[in-house]
Amino acid sequence: MPSIEVNGKSYETDEEGYLINLADWNTDVANFIAQQESLNMTDNHWEVVNFLREYYEEYQIAPAVRVLTKAIGKKFGPDKGNSQYLYELFPYGPGKQACKIAGLPKPTGCI
Repeated sequence: MPSIEVNGKSYETDEEGYLINLADWNTDVANFIAQQESLNMTDNHWEVVNFLREYYEEYQIAPAVRVLTKAIGKKFGPDKGNSQYLYELFPYGPGKQACKIAGLPKPTGCI
């Protein structure tokens, strides 16, 4: 099984790099995955990642992009609740890429 190594500890991932065990997630792992994704994490990135983790904790599912966009807009306002903003932060897909960094499973409906 594939894995990543962060600070001398090994973490199992699936073939696409998503963490197998959600409890393995921490900010060091998130930063490592973001680096692999060529992203420099800013406060705006963390806002989305933390939102996704809270959403997942509550609903036990990673939201589809449309749901994510709407929910982000509701919580953080219309400037952030649009797909252009989210794609600027996560160019490979706000659902797919942000969920990977957040240590969540790949959202259903993502190819």
